[in-house]
Amino acid sequence: LVDAGYEIDFVSPKGGNPSYYGNTPDDKVNERFLADEYYQNKIQNTMTPSEVNPDEYVGILYAGGHGTMWDFADNEELAVIAQKIYEKNGIVSAVCHGPAGLVNIKLSNGKYLVDGKKINAFTNEEEAAVKLDEVVPFRLESKLIERGAKFEKSGLWQTHVAVDERVVTGQNPQSAHAVGEAVLEELKKLQ
Repeated sequence: LVDAGYEIDFVSPKGGNPSYYGNTPDDKVNERFLADEYYQNKIQNTMTPSEVNPDEYVGILYAGGHGTMWDFADNEELAVIAQKIYEKNGIVSAVCHGPAGLVNIKLSNGKYLVDGKKINAFTNEEEAAVKLDEVVPFRLESKLIERGAKFEKSGLWQTHVAVDERVVTGQNPQSAHAVGEAVLEELKKLQ
């Protein structure tokens, strides 16, 4: 996205320097951001949701990680930001556990954002495989289906991206790069 001319901001529920994990040495995109002083400053000093003006953004990405199951699902400020971006024809995207941020987004018409859309996320089977299915506050796949999503999935740890009406979701960490590519394709359609 940066190479295509998009500016990226980082937001976390409390702002500041969020904890994160999952950086792998062979992930060139992560390495690029971690080696870039400008983006490293942005990552270490994330904005709070109250500092975000949704009118200034064409998209939002909910990153993954198990912590998002607690941090994103009931975060009303983040939900409102995503709802406003989506309703002004922007892109809402998420990968792995990031779709936890989508489960409670309601549109102006009262329907859930995911209702009737092809969506995917970390699956119930993947959660069981990592033995955290009894730890997380809810099973993400089940909650999305409960909200009306047409849940799609591939096998364990397989790349899978769903794109439907400017909502882009990826199943797991292996899907992250493909989500970025799909978001870029959706943004091109808006120009």
